[in-house]
Amino acid sequence: MSLSRVVVESTKPKLPKKLKPARKQVKPGDVEKKETVQTGKEYNIWYNKWAGGDREDSYSNKVKSQTRCSIKRDVGLTRANKTGIKYCCLFFARGCCPYGWECEYLHMLPDESWALPDSSKDCFARDKFSDYRDDMGGVGSFTRQNRTLYIGRIKETGPGPETEEIVIRHFKEWGEMEKIRVLQYRSVAFVTYKSELSAQFAKEAMACQSLDNDEILNVRWATEDPNPTSKVEEKERLEEIGRAAIQERMDPKIVDAMRAVRALEDEELLEDEDQLDTEDVQPTEESGDERGAKRRRLEAPDESQKPSGLLSADTIEGLKYFAEIRQRQQGAASIVKRAPAPPQRSNGLALDYGSDDDDD
Repeated sequence: MSLSRVVVESTKPKLPKKLKPARKQVKPGDVEKKETVQTGKEYNIWYNKWAGGDREDSYSNKVKSQTRCSIKRDVGLTRANKTGIKYCCLFFARGCCPYGWECEYLHMLPDESWALPDSSKDCFARDKFSDYRDDMGGVGSFTRQNRTLYIGRIKETGPGPETEEIVIRHFKEWGEMEKIRVLQYRSVAFVTYKSELSAQFAKEAMACQSLDNDEILNVRWATEDPNPTSKVEEKERLEEIGRAAIQERMDPKIVDAMRAVRALEDEELLEDEDQLDTEDVQPTEESGDERGAKRRRLEAPDESQKPSGLLSADTIEGLKYFAEIRQRQQGAASIVKRAPAPPQRSNGLALDYGSDDDDD
């Protein structure tokens, strides 16, 4: 049984109007690096691990994170606010940055309006790859804009709506959420953010964290939604973002000029059609079938023909038609001028007789 819900209300946390210098989340040496005891028969010096151990559930060997970021307490100004760096601090997201205001990266949530200097990097300045990892972990891929997180190993202690409220309460801290879906009795949830940057931040902030029942979450990138409706909506959303980005970069004067040219082209097309109507009334040398075919071609142009310049396809077709008419008229006039001269009549005595030699 699955429960899905579209989160309509704004879940983006409110930040203070005037930020203070970022505080140091931990002191050097506070975080102890703990690793689970590895079981195995042979030690692999290449991977620095024991081989041949228990591999039934590799994620159960994960250690719960010792720190967690708190947006209300930890957000503040750093050196990156003066240097203009647009990347967030990875250790700040995990709640263990010891530098505070001396950090070279931002200690704040990424804004969806940010334009990162390099689209092949995530919000933490880590390089993306062409393909996702087999377990859908890691940084991610630059071939797809993924805004959905897979959250596994949730301990359900109540009905589906209760689990849904718990997930929303813990994940709304990292950005504005678009929708959430909980698979009841499967301990799995899917959270979709409105911004890909928010999803990247939330993935690192909630990795190996717990909700209300002291579990260790498995946070990964979600695979592509096979629903055709979701694919169409995602395609339309990306196209709308692309159009908005192009309009922002275009000069408003150029846009107004192009609209004026388009209006002039439409007026010229109407005038050409009126002139064509008056010429159709007058008799011409063309047959009715030819005039009807050309008229239909002007009234119903091919939709596949798109304007490649300032003039539209209808205007270009009309100009070709009038040029053809003018060429035919000039051709007819040249034929009249070059009419063949009448044959010269010879004298009556100069008849066509044979010579004297023919008699011999």
